[in-house]
Amino acid sequence: MIKKLKIYGLAVVVILSLNLGCTAIQNSNKTQRGAGIGVAAGALVGGLIGGNIGGALIGAAIGGAAGGLIGNHMDKQADKIEEAVPGAEVKRIGEGIQIIFDDKSGVNFAFDSAELTADAKKNLNAVAEIFIEFPDTELMIEGHTDSVGDDNYNMKLSKRRADAVVAYIKSQGVAGNRFKVEAFGETRPRFPNDTKDNQAKNRRVEIGVAANEQMIQDAKAQAE
Repeated sequence: MIKKLKIYGLAVVVILSLNLGCTAIQNSNKTQRGAGIGVAAGALVGGLIGGNIGGALIGAAIGGAAGGLIGNHMDKQADKIEEAVPGAEVKRIGEGIQIIFDDKSGVNFAFDSAELTADAKKNLNAVAEIFIEFPDTELMIEGHTDSVGDDNYNMKLSKRRADAVVAYIKSQGVAGNRFKVEAFGETRPRFPNDTKDNQAKNRRVEIGVAANEQMIQDAKAQAE
């Protein structure tokens, strides 16, 4: 089931910013998810979290009725992504979508590798089709590694992983100007790197999906 972040106001948002890495908060109201965060609150939380997709998505929220419309649009896209790649973790955060590809999704990486497997390409094919169906979005791609090896090497490896995913999705027809790529190396693990299984989960790529300027302007016009 898609995890959805529930946001009511600035005070709650600030508290959530301290716990986003630990807890996904369920949302039962689509309009609150899109409209419950204003521009000032979003900018504050984005600054507090910093450097990750969850924070970026909250920071990009525009709020209001337009934000609610964007949220409804993103609900549809998130449902399709979850259906297309059932092993991926799909979260609705703010007005956007976070997709985590790790060892459960089929879009994962062997140790010290940025090579996409046949299964990875198959699943990315499915995601690319959805991105083409919903063209008015920006795509944030993050690469990550486990903690084994040199820090600088892992930073470069995480960039290669993110670049490999971008290159493949672009090869399937998604416009190249929609992507923003960041590499975090071993600095943002999802799990402690204390077992082989956890290390495999940390070798991953995450994708954030946010409204682009065209979607934002269309939503504002519709809201008016």
